[in-house]
Amino acid sequence: MKILFVGDVYGKPGRRAAAEIIPELISTHDVEFCVVNGENAAGGFGITENISKKFHAYGADVITTGNHVWDQKEAMPFIMSGDRILRPANFPPGTGGRGSGVFQSRNGTPVGVICIQGRINMKPLDCPFRLGEELAAELQKETRVILVDFHAEATSEKIAYGWFLDGKVSAVFGTHTHVQTADESILPGGTAYITDAGMTGPHDSVIGARKEPAIRRFVDQMPVRFEPASDNVKLCGMLVEVDVESGKATSLERLRIDLEEGSD
Repeated sequence: MKILFVGDVYGKPGRRAAAEIIPELISTHDVEFCVVNGENAAGGFGITENISKKFHAYGADVITTGNHVWDQKEAMPFIMSGDRILRPANFPPGTGGRGSGVFQSRNGTPVGVICIQGRINMKPLDCPFRLGEELAAELQKETRVILVDFHAEATSEKIAYGWFLDGKVSAVFGTHTHVQTADESILPGGTAYITDAGMTGPHDSVIGARKEPAIRRFVDQMPVRFEPASDNVKLCGMLVEVDVESGKATSLERLRIDLEEGSD
């Protein structure tokens, strides 16, 4: 089966790219399951219920998030409902919402999805390694096709995570840093891996935000208000093919697609 993973959607420019490009990709490549990381979709910080509904309308079967999951307070009840939106699984026990689940693909094949967060230079959440392994084993009772969004800062932690879950899941997609890496590969155990799937949003920016305020913050060391940039909008992500019987990835392609100028 063919799976589309869309990297962190950032602000209104990223939402425009998602609206224009995701349906086209699904149609052109006969995509049977689509995951979108939407944690920066609302002005660069968090997501809303309305934006989530739009992503589902574009073709997203599941929305994953990360450290900005709770930034839009009005969306908290919606996220806690866990209806096709996942927060990092390693938040403390009792936190609302859910971090993993099994969802139906377009062809009826069940697909497991795990959203989990790293710990280096991030909040000290529960161990993503032990918990990720436990969740993968639980999901394997229902399906061999399992996808992981590992939302983490450190390249070393992400690479270690890919090797740790090799052969236990179908794919590990790194997110959070917004800079697409060129290390996509299928590991020996059959797990598709990339350190960071990249950002869907404005690339003439500092990881999505307008350049000038971001630079000023580094130069002056003073707090500034970040706002989404607007130029050079791209969709970044991954296209993966998985054997449904074994759960092993058979091919993957890194995506970096320009939004056509003048599209609205």
